[in-house]
Parts: sequence; C-alpha cells; structure tokens
Amino acid sequence: MIKKCLFPAAGYGTRFLPATKAMPKEMLTVVNKPLIQYGVEEAMAAGMTGMAIVTGRGKRAIEDHFDISYELEQQIAGTSKEEQMKDIRHIIDSCTFSYTRQVEMKGLGHAILTGETLVGNEPFGVILADDYCVSEEDPVLLQMVKLYEKYQCSIVAIEEVPADQTYKYGVIGGNEEKPGVFRIQQMVEKPDPEDAPSNLAIIGRYILTPDIFDVLRETSPGRNGELQITDALMSQAEHGRVIGYQFKGQRFDCGSVEGFVEATNYCFENYYKNGK
Repeated sequence: MIKKCLFPAAGYGTRFLPATKAMPKEMLTVVNKPLIQYGVEEAMAAGMTGMAIVTGRGKRAIEDHFDISYELEQQIAGTSKEEQMKDIRHIIDSCTFSYTRQVEMKGLGHAILTGETLVGNEPFGVILADDYCVSEEDPVLLQMVKLYEKYQCSIVAIEEVPADQTYKYGVIGGNEEKPGVFRIQQMVEKPDPEDAPSNLAIIGRYILTPDIFDVLRETSPGRNGELQITDALMSQAEHGRVIGYQFKGQRFDCGSVEGFVEATNYCFENYYKNGK
C-alpha cells in the first residue's frame, strides 16, 4: 500500500505574476479551493495520508492552510460558515503533513530528491498541483495505484498532446502492452516536434519506487542544467521498469492562465453550482 504523496511546491509561479509575487502559486484558488488542496484530496482518494511537501521561500501560506486556525474557527462558530470549513478540517484530521525546503531551484528531479528525507524507503506518489485532473471514474492517482499493484514499478501518467506542443513536455516512446498501458523505452525532455518519439506527454502524476533517489543522485544535470526526473526515469526504463499510463479523465494545465480559467469554469459549472 502506498501511503505517502510528495508535492514539489517550491517554484516561483512566474507565469502568474504579479499574483504570485507574495502568494504561492499552489494557493491560487479554483473557485473557492486552492490548487494544492485538490491535489491532497486526490492523494487521499488513492489511500495516501502522509503528505510530504517540498517548499521554498515565501511558501508559508501552504503550511498555514493545512493547520487549524483557532481564531477563525472561534469567529465562525455557530454560523453557516462552519460548513465551508468541513473539507479542510477533514483533511487536517485525516492526514499528516511534513515539509522540507528546496533551497535552490534545480529542476523537478532535484525537488523530488530533496523530498527523500520525508518519504523514506518506500514507493510514493507525486502530484504537481498545477496539473488539475478530473475523472468520471476513479481519480487519476487511484487509477495509477491500482496499476502499480500489478506492475510494481514506476508509473507516469501520460496524455496525447498536439504534435507541435511536444516542446513543453517530457515525451515517451514505448510498446503498448494493452490499451493505454505502455512499457516505456524512450523519454525525452521537451523535444522539438521533429525529435519527439511520439505525442504522448508526461503530466504531473507519478508513482515512483524508492530506488529513484539513488538514481537521481547518479544522474547528471540535463536540459537547462537542471536535474530532470525524465533522465532518472530513463535509467529505470532501460531495465523495463517504467510504465506510461494513458489515464482516464481530463487534465487542466493550471500553470497557464488559459488552463487555470478553463479549470475554474469547469469546477464552477460541475461542482460549485451544484453545491458539491
């Protein structure tokens, strides 16, 4: 059973300036709930209760959000506002939160390696909170946990993207063992369209085996001088130990203004207006 989920949350969120000048991008709200809370709820739905968050300077609001505010709760006690705190109180009561700081921004691989002290020697999930995922079936990370039970190796969530957009993503190539499940043989970080092995892009959901930390320590900086998780996963893939999973559901790229607005509209129409 996978018990922990790692949230790399140290980035600056420069695409949302000036909003992110003094506020973590993970705390941007889709309707009335911050992005990182959606991620934590997805991890909980997958059976994970240990939330490990890699933060940086200016991210204190994340810690405060997942903590009890006695003054606020006293202020709203006995009013209708208490109902609006029900979900976050359930999270606080059900999960443990641990934090460490990524002192330098050296790529996603470095952020995950920084989280080793929080995760330990066990398989774990990874959620990038600015990829907001919805599904009419199981939540995406739960779909991946069920797949992990069969394959017992690292799994990355993938989706088809327009061929001319591959330069924005890590892109995989491999053999489709069954519909939507690929045994990965290639992983290229942000390739030009003519160099991409496919149009199947990695999105912000992973399940990683603990040996990934040793692999990351041995991995040299890659594109842009950063420690890339795709390079480390490629080392595992050379031994046939990485699965790409074309998940059932929809992803909104909330790291972009356009995707953030689309997610907000979707949540408002499908959840908020219906009182969910």
